[in-house]
Amino acid sequence: MMTITIWSDFACPYCYIGETRLQNAINELGIADEVQIDYRAYELDPEASKEVVSSTPERFARKYRLSLEGAKDQIDQISALGRELGIDFRYATTQYSNTRDAHRLMKLAEAKYDRATVERLNEALFKAYFVENLVLADPAVLLAKGVEAGMKEDDVKEVVNSDKYADEVRLDEREAMMRGVRGVPYMVFNGGFAVPGAMTVDGFKMALNRELKRQAKQAAEIAETEKPHQCGPEGCKL
Repeated sequence: MMTITIWSDFACPYCYIGETRLQNAINELGIADEVQIDYRAYELDPEASKEVVSSTPERFARKYRLSLEGAKDQIDQISALGRELGIDFRYATTQYSNTRDAHRLMKLAEAKYDRATVERLNEALFKAYFVENLVLADPAVLLAKGVEAGMKEDDVKEVVNSDKYADEVRLDEREAMMRGVRGVPYMVFNGGFAVPGAMTVDGFKMALNRELKRQAKQAAEIAETEKPHQCGPEGCKL
């Protein structure tokens, strides 16, 4: 089983694009049953307000010192990358807010629910922000998305109305800091080599194949070294 650990933020466009490309690569290689994705929290702006204080083009222009038109052009270019993947990507009209509560909700899913629920919630939160343009700091939005993903309403309410799992979010971010992560998405394959950014589908396929070959080689080397005992139709090897 290959484990891919991903640090990302739900307000990061390249995270949504990168994770979608990775999933497409996994599906095209037909290895969905051989890969497990573990999600890690990474807040792009831990100090962001829970209220929407400006439009995305305004925030983009201010952050990158662009004109409003220049910001809109870059935002449209990023959106086009999402639309190439079949996502109704609406980056220009996103409503930016603090994402910590969304990450805490993911921690609940990981702690109490199966992988399918975790993956549904991950997709639902990205879609809520980039497609539906909802405010991820809104408790009502998180409640709706949690239930939509298959979580119990009472479980979601308990987290949304508290600070539960905040420590787990901070732990993820401390680990990212220790690894020297400076941007997301940041993906680590089997605890080994890292992919810092959203590669193309073909790029991800190369990375996946590289790890599959490494695993196969390692398994073969172990089998040759250990010479494990085995029985077959003609008897048992000594």
